[in-house]
Amino acid sequence: MLIKATTLKGYKLDSLDGEIGQVDEFYFDDQHWAIRYLVANAGNWLTGRLVLISPYALKSVDSKTKHIGIGLSQQQIEESPSLNSHKPVSRQFEEAYYGYYGWPMYWAGPYMWGYSPYIERDRELWIASSEEQIGWDPHLRSTNDVSGHHLQATDGDIGHVEDFIIDAETWAIRYLVIATQNWWPGKKVLVSPRWIERISWDDSTVFINLPRETIKHSPAYNEDTILDREYELRLHQHYERPAYWDDLLRDKPASLPKNPK
Repeated sequence: MLIKATTLKGYKLDSLDGEIGQVDEFYFDDQHWAIRYLVANAGNWLTGRLVLISPYALKSVDSKTKHIGIGLSQQQIEESPSLNSHKPVSRQFEEAYYGYYGWPMYWAGPYMWGYSPYIERDRELWIASSEEQIGWDPHLRSTNDVSGHHLQATDGDIGHVEDFIIDAETWAIRYLVIATQNWWPGKKVLVSPRWIERISWDDSTVFINLPRETIKHSPAYNEDTILDREYELRLHQHYERPAYWDDLLRDKPASLPKNPK
């Protein structure tokens, strides 16, 4: 299921023993463009700290009731490593956080979720993480902060990032929603993070190796657009870019070695 980040904002978060708040924003890494944490607005429940929920803890996303099920108790969340709301998410915090829950560290392997492009929920298939296995250093970004960044084509600016399309199965950001009203009133377009050439975080600018006219004539996108596979095929064919789902099928391991006892 593909769903906008702004649509997910406000979804209620249900723990094993009660509601803990609602989705406020998301933290994603700038290498795989995967959602690493849902940030909960917990009201007065845990004042002064960010409540971060990893996709490893998510059990269900119900678009009809606008609820997300979490396989954690309120006590587990309350006793998890604390992160003050004014501090960035550090590697030290992430190691403590993942260690507390006993989840495999997503940065300890070559794929989006470590040793798999999918979130592996079978503990028997988890591979024990070690310092030797850690292959990359994630830098986390906030969807709230990146919204508004400019998109620069090869021949000029075409608009700004307005939203993110999230894959609720893998929790990858599949597309950026670009508003082009300053250049082409009323038009919105989708571009994949895979097509991005580079990003200047200091200048709040995303650079893409495509001309404006190519982007302008891409399949139309609006609030009523159904993001099904047919639409995605037309989008990828227009840009003459390979489909991400082909990579998922190719990269998914047939089996993973079991976690040593």
